[in-house]
This record gives sequence, C-alpha cells and structure tokens, in this order.
Amino acid sequence: MFYLKKQELKTDPLQLLSNNWQKTMQQLELSTKDARLKAFYQAGAVAADTALQEVSFVALDFETTGLDPVRDGIVSIGLVPLTLGRIQSSKAQSYLVKPRVKLNESSVIVHGITDSAIAQAADLELYIEPLLQALAGKVVLVHHLPIERAFLYHGVMSRLKEAVVFPMIDTLALERGFTQSGLKGWWRQLTKQSQPSLRLADCRQRYQLPAYQPHHAVTDAIACAELFQAQVAQHFSVSTPVGKLWS
Repeated sequence: MFYLKKQELKTDPLQLLSNNWQKTMQQLELSTKDARLKAFYQAGAVAADTALQEVSFVALDFETTGLDPVRDGIVSIGLVPLTLGRIQSSKAQSYLVKPRVKLNESSVIVHGITDSAIAQAADLELYIEPLLQALAGKVVLVHHLPIERAFLYHGVMSRLKEAVVFPMIDTLALERGFTQSGLKGWWRQLTKQSQPSLRLADCRQRYQLPAYQPHHAVTDAIACAELFQAQVAQHFSVSTPVGKLWS
C-alpha cells in the first residue's frame, strides 16, 4: 500500500456522486451494460441506517506500480471478509496482476513484486469478475480511500469502458478524525505540534495491535480489518449506523 498527499491524486472519480448509495447503485444497475458490473450493482448497498453489527464487510488492499492511478497499475489485490466480531482469514483472497505498464524500481523496493513474480499473472480484466463477486453487497474497508478507489475506478474503466463505484469506509480518514478532535487534537494545533502518523502500522500501534510486515496486499487487508474493529470498539458503538462512516 502506497501513501500520497491529497494534492498528488490526479482524479477524484466520485466528486459528482451523492452519499445515497442505495439510489446510486440502483441507477448504475440500470445504466450499466457490462454483465459483470450489472450483477455487482444488482446486489445493491445496505441501508445507511444499518447498524455496524449487522453489516458484512470486506477489507481490500492494492499494491501498485506507483502513485498515479491514471498512468500506473495494480500489481496485487488482497481482500478478506469480516464482521465486527470475526475476521474470516481463511476466506482471504489474493491475486497477482500483470499491469499494462512496466514495474519501476521504486515500487518494487516497496512491495517486493518483481517481473518474474508476475510473469505468469493475468491482466486485471481477468480478476474483475471474482473481485466484484467478493465485494457484492458488502461494505468495503480500505486504508486511504482516495488511492484505492481511484486505482480500481481507472483500472476497470480502461478495460470495460464503464465505471465501478461503491461505498467504502476509510480507516485512515477515521483515524485522522480521532487524532485531530478532542482536547489532544486541540492542544496539538495550539502548540503547533505535528500530527500523529496515519500510516497503517502507526495507526495499529495506537491500539496495541501487533506489527505485521507491510506492503503485502492480503496482510495489509487483514491489518486494515483489525484496525477497523479496534476503532469501532474504542470510538463507536456496534449500533452506529454504517452511513455515518462510509464515503
């Protein structure tokens, strides 16, 4: 998982969409032509007032060739289903993807995925259907929503000529809200202290979660899932409506 500053992200594909995800998914089902996307949108979205304890989630992570969702590509996908009470690690899925751009040295250093590792991998288009099937009807968790959403959006758009969009909960954005609010956040601003790191490993450390080797898609997805469970336990209630957290 890469991290980038907000201004570095070239495109926000959802600027014009509302937060009424049930309506949005219904509209997209009617307008979409691709059968894979239509089946995904047909599964719909849970109601915004659904309690977190009643929601089925999927934690999702990508490793990529760089930071630009238009020019770079996805090289690895990891996902794991969960509820607030249980992470189903045995049902985790992982895919190596052959991008349409060359791997660059800086990204290989980060995620360790080399040309030889993806030599027998398929293009993202082959994985679109199983990925959408795994996400259908679920609420997706990511750590750093703008980059994960944009890479999937552009990856699918460049292959199917249609968009894939759906609600996500961003554990990074949640953590930013926690660290910048309350007395501690006020004191940091007043004293001009630097804000705490929002990297996945650093966020997990604040909840006494164990350290994992970063930049492996499935491991990062599991790490994101555990972080979300800890965030809900400390800052929310199991009855909190999911619509208060998603974007």
